[in-house]
Amino acid sequence: MGGGELYCDTCGLAPVVSPGAKPASGPVGSVGSAPTGINGGATRSSSQSARSRRSVSGRLSRSLSGKSGGRSVSVRGSGSASGSSGRGRLGAGLVVVPQVPRPDPRAMVLDNPEVPERKRYCSRADCGAPVGRARGERPGRTEGFCTKCGHPYSFVPKLRAGDIVHGQYEVAGCLAHGGLGWIYLAVDRAVSDRWVVLKGLLDTGDQDAMAAAISERRFLAEIEHAGIVRIYNFVEHLDQRTGSLDGYIVMEYVGGKSLKEIANGRRTPDGRRDPLPVEQACAYGIEALEALGHLHSRNLLYCDFKVDNAIQTEDQLKLIDMGAVRRMDDEESAIYGTVGYQAPEVADIGPSAASDLYTVGRTLAVLTFDFQGYTTVYADSLPDPDTIEVFRRYESFYRFLVRATDPDPARRFASAQEMADQLTGVLREVVSLSTGQARPALSTLFGSELRVTDTELFPALDGEVSRLGARALPGPGRPPAPPPALVRPVDAPAAALALPVPLVDPNDPDAGFLAGLAASAPGELIGALEAAPGQGVETRLRRVRAWLEHGDREAALATLARLDEERPDDWRVVWYRGVSALVTGDFESAALAFDAIYDAFPGEAAPKLALGLCAEVLGQLDNAAEYYRLVWATDPSFVSAAFGLARVRLAGGDRAGAVRTLESVPESSIHYTAARVAAVRARLRQRTAAAGDVPFLDDLTAAAGQVEALDAYGLDPARRERLSAEVLGCALDWILSRGQDTARPVTGGRMLLGSGLDERGLRFGLERAYRTLARLAPGGEERINLVERANRYRPRTWV
Repeated sequence: MGGGELYCDTCGLAPVVSPGAKPASGPVGSVGSAPTGINGGATRSSSQSARSRRSVSGRLSRSLSGKSGGRSVSVRGSGSASGSSGRGRLGAGLVVVPQVPRPDPRAMVLDNPEVPERKRYCSRADCGAPVGRARGERPGRTEGFCTKCGHPYSFVPKLRAGDIVHGQYEVAGCLAHGGLGWIYLAVDRAVSDRWVVLKGLLDTGDQDAMAAAISERRFLAEIEHAGIVRIYNFVEHLDQRTGSLDGYIVMEYVGGKSLKEIANGRRTPDGRRDPLPVEQACAYGIEALEALGHLHSRNLLYCDFKVDNAIQTEDQLKLIDMGAVRRMDDEESAIYGTVGYQAPEVADIGPSAASDLYTVGRTLAVLTFDFQGYTTVYADSLPDPDTIEVFRRYESFYRFLVRATDPDPARRFASAQEMADQLTGVLREVVSLSTGQARPALSTLFGSELRVTDTELFPALDGEVSRLGARALPGPGRPPAPPPALVRPVDAPAAALALPVPLVDPNDPDAGFLAGLAASAPGELIGALEAAPGQGVETRLRRVRAWLEHGDREAALATLARLDEERPDDWRVVWYRGVSALVTGDFESAALAFDAIYDAFPGEAAPKLALGLCAEVLGQLDNAAEYYRLVWATDPSFVSAAFGLARVRLAGGDRAGAVRTLESVPESSIHYTAARVAAVRARLRQRTAAAGDVPFLDDLTAAAGQVEALDAYGLDPARRERLSAEVLGCALDWILSRGQDTARPVTGGRMLLGSGLDERGLRFGLERAYRTLARLAPGGEERINLVERANRYRPRTWV
């Protein structure tokens, strides 16, 4: 006794104190899985708990912070209901997760089952004080009474090897110690000698612990899911030592490794923990969300998901330790959770489906980086993304975690199904970036891109194709016109209206009417929408889009403003707010709106494509390139991302990168020819051919080969000859600048588009191209101009 202790740890009695004396008290910590009372329980506070962390979290919008005076933008989830998606094996078919072999159950039995002193805490819900600790040289008690509240405790296994429980289950030994007591391995002698697990209570005198065990039996007996451990039976056994009748849950034996063991088994050469690859962690998260979604569909909450409570066996993940499971409408039972994983609002308002999803987000964070202080400094927040390498590499994964662990439960994912869908999208992106192989999938929120508006990356070449080879016209000289910009600027309004369109909510009352609309012209569509049987959100949003396409921006903005007042957090309204801002030139507001959509749906390609467009028109070429790259690497059906990425790379001086992007457009795409034409011009347009520029010859040869190959893809004769003239003109400049002097052994006898790679051969080739264009020209004046150009390039001859 003494030192602030209120009860004897041997007899459990309170001391006799003189009147007026006040026992000293000190702070009591609680670590690990412990019950948290809604009223009077210990609560955790954070400076960030009172507000959402999700506003303006991306690289583009961080650069805009302070510039825009408008309100911050945020959205709520799509509200999709939970349900089974029918996914297959671990990894969703996207990543191969190393299998964990099923071990021999007997090898898992502990030789000396003990609970370390640092993990001994009072099991009483409103206490949680350390118990059984050493004093000086005296080791800590394994049985006794809490010195703070007088509650009895025991960490001694009540069953020994060879004990027969309920006349059926032969105990083999202890497997582990959980939050509700010892867990035993046993053989079911009544059913084919199968291996089972007996889970006992930490303290039969604890009514909360007993109620938790009974509730586990009730709930799990009704649940059959491949990702949840099965409950077989609930039995009682007389403890011969104490005379108490103890209850045990009989459950399926799941052999394998917990996520904690898998994570701790990865070490760097210097002994530091090596976090799991993001792909592997995402695969675990998807499977866990499948199981949680099944529980939620049955009006149940898991409450305590963490790395200790999920086991991988072979290629399957299972949730175990279901003692914290409770019904959603249960307001009486004790709440079990773990500091560092439990949502901050649980201590005040209790658990919910949103708090379950929070625990998955925290678990993924613990698995994917060295999360120091996740139970203390960062108990309900995430570190600065600039300090975490995995966050810098995978922005979508960071945004996923930010939404999953938002302090506001209403701003987290709407359901386990929605969260799993977005995590799968993030996984697709991560796998695509790490392997170089695209992993596209249909979106459940957006349609495909409507069209690609900017396939013509370069302005028309009205001047000469060769700066050095064209002879001056007779007559007074004119100063040469300045060269145009290398890349044609993006048409922001047209590109905005070509972005993917949110899919119609099937629960909207006008969904059937909108699905049957056949009108395509904006004017006709506006008239058809006036006849809609209702004026729901989807009809009004369709009208906003029709007005924008028709050019009536005022009507579109007026309707959108009314929707914004009624539904400011509806993600569809926020999306159209971004589209209308792009169309009207308010690029910063558009960036904030699309950034909020990206925060809400980090696994979707559409908001990243929109953010790439915003960054481009704002002059942030590096951000634009990154967003376009993310989209194009993951889903090659978004061809506008390829053209956008090539455009910003050219604007930044990266010709080689632009060419690689354009040549990566697949042959199956309708824009394949346009991409190859653009790749030819990206190699050569406005490129200065200097003496000694040997790589220029490689680009000339590659460009000429692409022009010849495009004949098989339906390139019309006029475009082919213009493209050929550009290639031959660049080659002529290279020859006249004496570039061939450094490559004479290579160029000797070489042909380029049917012309010799020398001045005479190239001039004949240019003359031939312009005369062909003259024959194809529709008008007389244009034909005359082309013939004059052919004459200016023709080599001097005697005839």
